[in-house]
Amino acid sequence: MDIPRTTLGRTGLEVTTLGFGAMELRGVPTGPDLPDADADQLLNTVLDAGINFIDTSIDYGRSEELIGKFISHRRDEYVLASKCGCVPGSQLGGEHVHTAENVRAGIEHSLRLMKTDHLDLVQFHRSLTRAEFAEDGALDAALAMRDEGKVRFVGVSGTLPNLDEQIDMGVFDAFQIPYSAMQRDHEAVIGRASTAGAGIIIRGGVARGAPTDWESRRYYMVSNETMRALWEAAQLDELLDGMDRIEFMLRFTLSLPELDTTIVGTANLDHLRDNLAIAAKGPLPAEVVAAVKQRLDDAASAR
Repeated sequence: MDIPRTTLGRTGLEVTTLGFGAMELRGVPTGPDLPDADADQLLNTVLDAGINFIDTSIDYGRSEELIGKFISHRRDEYVLASKCGCVPGSQLGGEHVHTAENVRAGIEHSLRLMKTDHLDLVQFHRSLTRAEFAEDGALDAALAMRDEGKVRFVGVSGTLPNLDEQIDMGVFDAFQIPYSAMQRDHEAVIGRASTAGAGIIIRGGVARGAPTDWESRRYYMVSNETMRALWEAAQLDELLDGMDRIEFMLRFTLSLPELDTTIVGTANLDHLRDNLAIAAKGPLPAEVVAAVKQRLDDAASAR
């Protein structure tokens, strides 16, 4: 299956429109108990299938360790993105310290674990203000490591309201932004960031599977109840045309014109193969995308 490729904004990096989010490799206690042999097979299948963008983080448990252990020998086959501001050893959602010392320590920690001499992209894991980036030298430290060649490009995992200010700063090469049919509030600012030349990495593009399993999955920033009410009010099932909800959601996200890549995470080999098959189909037809947006807008305005 051929996955389309795009250029990640002004970085010039060529990336697959479907990326791999390695958060699900974090292990217990916050993630699935994945044996090393399964992680080895999963990561190598990601690369064998042609996905070339891998996104991880210091605080994703064993994720960086497993990447280093099982695919560092294939380093020239993938674009490697991680985060900074996290504290080495912290768990998902844990402590973040935005000092020059911690940013440098975190990046060095990632380089060691993933057995590489550079990160293609390091992203601040929190959507900080201009003042917060400057206060204790965090941004300067990331830029200094870029100048040293340990980091190629610097980005931020951004959200409103701070995204507008971050774009205006003109220093970030890429933005990782939440977006899906169920969460379109960043649609306009995504367009603005792309026009400014930044690469666009979409997270949450299938709302963590919530359209298929509303009850047992939690999704950051938007509650399951809100998503389910919006889906049902917009009567989106009427537009599936034989697709299941996950295919519909992923292909809607892939239809975003400014998207360079969307990271979808899984620890399940079958789910990975399903995602690959969906991505190979590409975006939804333009008329379907227009109908989805109209229904969602109408449903939101009626609430």
